[in-house]
Amino acid sequence: QVQLVESGGGLVQSGGSLRLSCAASGSIFSVMTMGWFRQAPGKERELVARITSSGSTNYADSVKGRFTISRDNAKNTVYLQMNSLKPEDTAVYYCAGSRYYCSGSACSGPEDYEYWGQGTQVTVSS
Repeated sequence: QVQLVESGGGLVQSGGSLRLSCAASGSIFSVMTMGWFRQAPGKERELVARITSSGSTNYADSVKGRFTISRDNAKNTVYLQMNSLKPEDTAVYYCAGSRYYCSGSACSGPEDYEYWGQGTQVTVSS
């Protein structure tokens, strides 16, 4: 069983930065595909970014050039660096993990991930 715990959310002004962290338990982290999703009130949960075990990354168009996903397998942790934040980035951010390697544009939906964190709130004020 894998448990995921997010941290780093909070309130920030438009144009500011935050870094989210997701610490994973278990011994399979290094082979997992990890993703960050977000869900705003009244909206569906959407993929923000994901990173495979080999370090290949994919981003939603809305965050390209502003957000960076990375991982540290030695620390069983995945990060989401968020810069130039906008009010429309306000949402609950969730860390997710899949046991499978996701090539290309695969693993873009919540149904592709077996493990989830509890979520952390990010609020961007204008």
